[in-house]
Amino acid sequence: MDKVSILWVDDEIDLLKPHIIFLRDKGYDVATANSGYDALDLIVAKSFNIVFLDEQMPGLSGIETLMKIKKDQPGLPVVMITKSEEEAIMEDAIGSNIADYLIKPVNPNQILLCLKKNLENKKLISEKTNFQYQQEFRNIGMEISNRLNFEEWVEVYKKIIFWELKLEKSMDDGMQQVLQLQKNEANQVFSKFVERNYIDWLHGKVNPRPVQSHNLIKEKIFPVMDDNRPLFVILVDNLRYDQWKILQPFFEEFFRVEKEDIYYSILPTVTQYARNALFGGLLPTEIERKYPKYWVNEDEEGSKNNFESELLGELLKRYGRDVKYSYYKVLNQTYGRKLVELLPNLMVNKLNFIVYNFVDMLSHARTEMEIIRELADDEKAYRSITLSWFQHSPLYEIIRWLGEKDVNLIITTDHGSIRVNNPVKVLGDRNTNTNLRYKTGKALKFEKNEAFEVRNPSDAFLPRGNVSSSFVFCRNYDFFAYPNNFNYYVNYYRDTFQHGGISMEEMLVPCVYLKRK
Repeated sequence: MDKVSILWVDDEIDLLKPHIIFLRDKGYDVATANSGYDALDLIVAKSFNIVFLDEQMPGLSGIETLMKIKKDQPGLPVVMITKSEEEAIMEDAIGSNIADYLIKPVNPNQILLCLKKNLENKKLISEKTNFQYQQEFRNIGMEISNRLNFEEWVEVYKKIIFWELKLEKSMDDGMQQVLQLQKNEANQVFSKFVERNYIDWLHGKVNPRPVQSHNLIKEKIFPVMDDNRPLFVILVDNLRYDQWKILQPFFEEFFRVEKEDIYYSILPTVTQYARNALFGGLLPTEIERKYPKYWVNEDEEGSKNNFESELLGELLKRYGRDVKYSYYKVLNQTYGRKLVELLPNLMVNKLNFIVYNFVDMLSHARTEMEIIRELADDEKAYRSITLSWFQHSPLYEIIRWLGEKDVNLIITTDHGSIRVNNPVKVLGDRNTNTNLRYKTGKALKFEKNEAFEVRNPSDAFLPRGNVSSSFVFCRNYDFFAYPNNFNYYVNYYRDTFQHGGISMEEMLVPCVYLKRK
């Protein structure tokens, strides 16, 4: 490995010879300059890893030298060394993006610590993170192999996401691959767990049972409405738990996380079913029977979720919640900006629901647009592009505005998505739906061990298209592909983000209660 190259700039550099010798004995390559001008010339002529810069120098001062260095090489770490602790000097230095500052007289160990902190920090953090995950790997593996209940699965998923986000900052790709294998194993076992218990949950045959889409409002939102403050519920379509975790620090600029829950989306994990169930407080066939004008079946024309506001109104009536409420759905930036202007008018309402449809559009665009595929070619990049969107979106403006008001806030979603890579063959007639993670239709043909079948849709409170219709769901990272033109189909859809099936990413989704700081 090449030596670390240091430039030390001080007008009394001769007095620092013991420090220079100490660093050279430790294996560092140290160059010196006794003025800001000499330092700038050296930086042009040679590449340095870090600069130690005296703040008080005749001619070109340390602050002036710093500004010129940062103009040409903004990524070069500069440590300011000063005799003074005056606040104005420190503010000038910090405002100019210094890596660190030290107060004279400095001793060799301070310098050594400063170098390790600024040059080896990522490596040290990476090594420590890898070591910690190696210790946790066995514990998570043992938990997965146990017969977990629905609450314990939530905790395992939280742990996996915690390590996924931590290890993505690591320089060790191998450890990230180990985590991915463990996540894959967890998803396989989780899918079997859901298949064993899902129908019983819906029919109330086991207790306790998880909060699911159709009882989310009753269980998680009604209790917060009992507070005197206006409640804003923002449902970000298709927001996974890991995406929430990378957005969380930006919410915490204005709000305190009071409670972070994960609830279980119903199957299929798509808007037509999960979100209608959420707003209706009912399962799909219950909505179809009770409010037929608000339900659109798979084979019918038109949008499948045009009646969320009406379903919410009916839900509030059924539970005797005679409150003033609003419902808005944001499908583009223009309407998002209009909603920002409307916010003052919403403060008179007890409940305000905002559906924000960006993450779902991003997942679809990633499938259909080559440039989005390149920008979000893996999980880390997918999270990154979500974060970038949020920081420049009207939604962030909405959060900032609400953060200045005396309101409560809930962030939630209807389902998540998963990056698929393993094709599973399926055959169906021309009326079979097009979703890649679940199929419904008559006489579906597939390998029975490759998918979860609900032969009688009414068992899962799902509409039956005709007398021989069934539903089948993909597990883990699988996706359905037709045998005709199989290779083209697989190459096009492999590594795209899909939803509708059974996985932790699709089913275990956030519902977060925040209070203003």
